[in-house]
Amino acid sequence: MVSKGRELARLGAKVKALRRQHSLSQAQLAEKIGVSPSYLNLIENNRRPLPAAMMIQLAQVFGVELGSFVADDDARLSADLLEALSDPIFEHHELHGADVKELVTASPNLARAMLTLYRAFEDARERVDNLASRVSEGEDGDDKRGRGPLAPSEEVNDLVQRQGNYFPALEEAAEELWKRARIDGDDLYGALRFHLREAHGLSVHIARWDEERGVLRRFDPEHKRVVLSELLPTRSRNFQLAHQLALLANHSLLDEILDEDGGVSDEARPLARVALANYFAGAVLMPYRRFLEAARGSRYDLDVLGRRFRVGFEQAAHRVTTLRRKGAEGVPFHMLRIDVAGNISKRFSGSGIRFARFSGACPRWNVFAAFQTPNMIRIQVSKMLDGQSYFCIARTIQKDSGGFHQQQPVLAIGLGCRTEFARELVYSDGVALDTPGTAIAVGVTCRQCERSDCDERAVPSLRAPLNIDENVRGASLYAIGRRTRS
Repeated sequence: MVSKGRELARLGAKVKALRRQHSLSQAQLAEKIGVSPSYLNLIENNRRPLPAAMMIQLAQVFGVELGSFVADDDARLSADLLEALSDPIFEHHELHGADVKELVTASPNLARAMLTLYRAFEDARERVDNLASRVSEGEDGDDKRGRGPLAPSEEVNDLVQRQGNYFPALEEAAEELWKRARIDGDDLYGALRFHLREAHGLSVHIARWDEERGVLRRFDPEHKRVVLSELLPTRSRNFQLAHQLALLANHSLLDEILDEDGGVSDEARPLARVALANYFAGAVLMPYRRFLEAARGSRYDLDVLGRRFRVGFEQAAHRVTTLRRKGAEGVPFHMLRIDVAGNISKRFSGSGIRFARFSGACPRWNVFAAFQTPNMIRIQVSKMLDGQSYFCIARTIQKDSGGFHQQQPVLAIGLGCRTEFARELVYSDGVALDTPGTAIAVGVTCRQCERSDCDERAVPSLRAPLNIDENVRGASLYAIGRRTRS
């Protein structure tokens, strides 16, 4: 039996993440719960167990439920490891979800080590595939990239997830910029240009498309100017200027956030700085309290929010996922962005829904169907294997990229929340949320899904024995037919 101290010891990362979300230093939090900063530091680094009494204090300080405070770390680790073990290389070992949960409970460090090993294996397998492809095409096969066990983009996604997609220091910096630049909201572009000139001695140059082919923004320190492409619409020009201001005026703040988090490698650091600068830009264009009031007033109508704050659909969708300020929270959303090949380039789960990390996602998600009806909102009530239901919307977007001869990437944005919050969204009007049959059965990946009657199953499930009847063929080779009674 696992001891209580050992069970609670791995909650240090949770304590650290909650403290940062509430903009508290270790000294400030230590004072609130009556311990020394050095002892709190040991707890956050999992060098001391978290006593039950202190856990209750922390739950009260942070305003979180005790149950979710305890379960989150284990649940995420179990889900990630279960997905990794759904790889076909493990299919003969008869592993089950109960085995994974037992391992995570008994030895979380071993579970994390196994996950790290699998990521290294995935990276090596990808490099071998790339090498084989290049050799077959007669290219130089020497691959010296030496990437780490986790792709930089995955490290950034994990950073966002650890911080709950809420960075209070960047929110404060954005609010301070509004004061310093004397922004009134009617002419954000003019105010940002003026501030760049007055505070940083920089001019803004709008370049013709043939001067800067394929470049939407470029900082030119030699000529002390920020170059923007003429192909950018006004909303994107505002965003790019705010992004550049984050890199210029808040570079030390970006580094401080990454240093304090401590979970981003040197290779992923530039990409993480870009993600944080994007967060800052979104906070400048959509100030927290004004945006929260508008979101509640419009019932999270993203088109209304986009027009009011002069932003695109994706920017408005991303911003609603960041409304996590204590005492002023919005609906807890999840969000993902995919391309037509199903590659997930952005993901965050504030609703608790699980996303695939190592393999293809479930094709029954409405975010895939969005490509069939460009620019139209797709609505879906999704029911996961654990019985939890989610209300989801999806729509395609087109990136600002160039003129006639440049292909403009089409992506799809998926946004959703638990069904208990669905009535707060305008998109739920007319949807029979509680009617049986409304919810679509959705999984994380085919390899983990237990549903044996899914006509869209691409590969067999590891959770059920392979049962192929060669005399019967349904829509999917791996789906067990649903017979009607005679």
